[in-house]
Amino acid sequence: MTTKQLFAANALLPTGWARDVLVAWDGAGRITHVAADSAAPAGTPVAPGPLIPGMPNLHSHAFQRAFAGLTEYRAQSQDSFWSWRNLMYRFAARITPESLESIATWLYIEMLEAGYTSVCEFHYVHHSPDGTPYADDATLSLALLRAAQRAGIGITLLPVLYQTSGFGAKPPRADQARFIRSTDSMLSLLERLATATQALGANLGLAPHSLRAVPPDSLTAAVQGLTALNPQAPIHIHIAEQTQEVEDCIAWSGQRPVQWLLDHAPVDKRWCLVHATHMTPQEYADAAATGAVAGICPTTEANLGDGIFDMPLWLQHGGRWGVGSDSHACVNAAEELLMLEYGQRLSLRQRNVLATAAQPEVATAMTLQAVQGGSQASGRAIGGLAVGQQADMVALDAQHVALAGLPAHSMLSAHVFGSHRTSAIASLWVAGAQRVAQGRHVLHDSAAQAFVAARSMTIAAG
Repeated sequence: MTTKQLFAANALLPTGWARDVLVAWDGAGRITHVAADSAAPAGTPVAPGPLIPGMPNLHSHAFQRAFAGLTEYRAQSQDSFWSWRNLMYRFAARITPESLESIATWLYIEMLEAGYTSVCEFHYVHHSPDGTPYADDATLSLALLRAAQRAGIGITLLPVLYQTSGFGAKPPRADQARFIRSTDSMLSLLERLATATQALGANLGLAPHSLRAVPPDSLTAAVQGLTALNPQAPIHIHIAEQTQEVEDCIAWSGQRPVQWLLDHAPVDKRWCLVHATHMTPQEYADAAATGAVAGICPTTEANLGDGIFDMPLWLQHGGRWGVGSDSHACVNAAEELLMLEYGQRLSLRQRNVLATAAQPEVATAMTLQAVQGGSQASGRAIGGLAVGQQADMVALDAQHVALAGLPAHSMLSAHVFGSHRTSAIASLWVAGAQRVAQGRHVLHDSAAQAFVAARSMTIAAG
C-alpha cells in the first residue's frame, strides 16, 4: 500500500508540541508513523507552518446555514429560542433535496476552510413538506452524504428520531411534519443507510432529538435497535439546552432532563449530550462519570441565548467535551474555542480558564481536548496526530502577520485569539487528501454560487 508523508517543523501531538515531526500515512489515509526530531527526507512536502490536528465538528444542522442572519431582528417584546424556532420551522418547510445538497456542500467547504475536518450531521428534515415520505425514504440523507463526499469532509450521519411536540407525548405540530418518524421507520432507515455510509467511509449513528420529542418507550426501542445494528454506533441527543425545557421536564417527570436520562437510558461513552447547558452540580458529576461527551456549541448557544456551560466543573469531574457549529451562525473551529473560553471568562471574571497544568497555553489545551472529545462523539479514529488515527491535519500559515516570528505554541494562540480565525489556515488534509491549499478549497467559487442560488430560491418559496 502506498505511503505518503509530510514534514512539519512544529506539530501538536497528543502529548503536546514537538519539533521536526515526520508524519506518514497509508493509502487508506491512516497514520502509520509519527516521529519527532526527524530530518525531512528528500522530496518530502513541508508544512507551511505549525501542524495541528483537524477539528471534529460534533453538531451540525446543515440546512440552517442558509438561515443564518435572517432572524437577527426583534419581532416581539422578548425574543427567545422558542420564537427563533418558529421562524426556523418556516424555513425548513421550504427545503428541497436539491437545495439541501447545495447548502450542505457549501457549508462543508466552509468547514474545511475553517479548520474542521469532519462533521456529525444531526439530520431531522426527512420528508416532503406535508410529511409524506419521499419515494426513496433516504432521499435527504443521501443528499447530505453526497455533499460530504463532494466537499471531501468526513461525516458521521445521525438521522434524528422525532415523534412528539412536548413532554407527555404531546402530538406533533403541523410544522414538524417533515421530522416525524415511527421507531420502526427510523430503524428501517438506519438499515437502508448502513450500506451507503460504509461504501463512502462515513459513519452512522442515531440522534433521539430530545426528551420532549421522543417518548420513553421509543427511546428505549430505538437505542436497542441501533445497538443490534452496530454496538459501537454513536448516539447524540439535545439535552437541557433551555430553562423552559428543564421546567417542563420536571413538571412531566419530577426530574430534570439530564437526571431523567441517566436514570432511564444506558448512557455511556457512545453518547453525546448536546448543550447540557442547565445542570445541577450533581448532574455534572453523574453525567461526566458515564464517559459521555458534552457537545458544546458556544456561538449558537450565544446566538440563541441558551446560557453558559460550566466547563471548569465538568473538567473537575473528568468530563470529555467537543465543539460544534450547530445552527451555523458562525462556521469557524477556532471561533468556537474562543467563544467557549470567553464565555467562561465572562461568567467567572477570570482569564485563561481552560488552561491546564500540563498545557498552560489555553489554545493548546482546548484544541487537544476538543479533538479527543470530537473523535469519541464521531465514533471515528480522528483523535489527533498519532499512529492508527486518520490523517486529518491542518497547517497554519507561519508567515501570516498575526503568527509570523512567534514560537509554535504562540502561533496557535494567535490563530485562536489574535487573527481573523480562518485567515491563518494555509492547508488542510482529510484522511491524507489535501482539501484546502493556500486557504481555499478547489470548489470554493462554484459551491458558493450554488449556495446563494439555493438560499434565494428557498427564501422566495415563502
